[in-house]
Amino acid sequence: MRGNAGRDGEERTFAALPPVQGGAFARTWWGRAWLKALEDTTLDNKQLKQGRRHARAGAVGAVSVRPGRITAMVRDPDGTAYRSDVLFQELSEAEWDTLVDLAVDSAGHIAALLDREMPPHLVEDAAAAGIDLLPGIGDLEPECGCEAWDHCPHTVALCHQVARLLDEDPFVLLLMRGRGERAVIEALQERSAARLAGPEGAAGAAGGPGGGPAGRPGGSSASGAAGASDAPGVSGVSGAPGVSAEEAFAAGGILPPLPAPPVPSAAPGEPPSLDTETDPEPGVDPTALEFLAADAAARAHRLLTGAAAFDEPPLTPAQDAVRLAAGSPVSWHLTRLAAGSGRNRAELDLAVRAWRTGGRAALAVLAQEWAPGPEALRRAETRLAEAWDADERPALRSSAPACWTVDGTGLQLRLGEDARWWPYRERNGTWSPAGPPDTDPAAALAGAEGGAEGGTEGGTEGGAQVG
Repeated sequence: MRGNAGRDGEERTFAALPPVQGGAFARTWWGRAWLKALEDTTLDNKQLKQGRRHARAGAVGAVSVRPGRITAMVRDPDGTAYRSDVLFQELSEAEWDTLVDLAVDSAGHIAALLDREMPPHLVEDAAAAGIDLLPGIGDLEPECGCEAWDHCPHTVALCHQVARLLDEDPFVLLLMRGRGERAVIEALQERSAARLAGPEGAAGAAGGPGGGPAGRPGGSSASGAAGASDAPGVSGVSGAPGVSAEEAFAAGGILPPLPAPPVPSAAPGEPPSLDTETDPEPGVDPTALEFLAADAAARAHRLLTGAAAFDEPPLTPAQDAVRLAAGSPVSWHLTRLAAGSGRNRAELDLAVRAWRTGGRAALAVLAQEWAPGPEALRRAETRLAEAWDADERPALRSSAPACWTVDGTGLQLRLGEDARWWPYRERNGTWSPAGPPDTDPAAALAGAEGGAEGGTEGGTEGGAQVG
């Protein structure tokens, strides 16, 4: 979002910005400070809200920024346009001289400005020296063609658009204070070179006593003249840019919180294509890697969208092989997953059927990993006795821990550790999951008797889509 500079570099014009589709106008701490000054200055809250709506609707035209003034044409909803100006106090030559000294004091200040950030310590140091970089109450003086005497919706809208410009480039603020980007950088270069060339600068660069910049005794290599000599973009000087540990730590209590994370896309991204002219390394199968990449993208998307919890315990390799098999229609994928998880194909198919009825909990029931204690067993027996009327109760017999078989039907109920009942059906001498679980044993058994076999094809784990 760079503006067009005039010949002298002291005026920039920015094209009209698009409407704002929700969210805050300013995301940086200095952009928010600009809007705070506007809010503290505006006497009529109704005008403030109306101006914010104007800005959000894209009613502000191209914005011209020059020392002491910002200007734009702002349209009302009926199409009437007004020239709106906001005046801003410029810094004096003496104040600019002090500000440049303060910026050269720390390589971190210059590096931050060149990275389009406003260093908070520079603003604090300037304020301590009596120089206000950011506006305060009454510093934003309005002038508008609608002839309002206070901030009107047009000047409020203009200030909100300028906050968006400030977010992208703090040099816009320095231009309003009197100097454009080129003039500021040239002043920083000249001051840094002068310090290095002069006796005081040479002593500071060597780390000698009294060598701190701007009259600060005992300047260190991080924040003294030597640190300033490392500033990126300063002519005739080379070195690694950076910020001292002291400055970075102190900024932790000043900088604003991180912005909200971006909204995830509606669907996972496309996996990479590994079909190239280069032969793969021995033992590496590109199609298998593409399958795993697509699965990883789908799982990441589920985490980002909240469809899966970050604190879920990780799957074991054997469980994850079943999860992958439930989402793969390719036969040779299934063969490799079966071998890798220590199963044959029939055992993997049975595990996949279980996974599709309830994820890892269903796998535990399939393996009959849980044996209820005496108290849990008594509760289960009571629940079975109460699930049917006396004349409808099936003939149940306990055939294993947490397992009851219905005589003469080829059906079975298994109790999971989560207190849900899982229906099973005998097929060719093997007990196989026959439907989704239920907290009511009668409902679970009715689902199996109704012909439910294996649940949905998409697979679920605890009711959430798996894959």
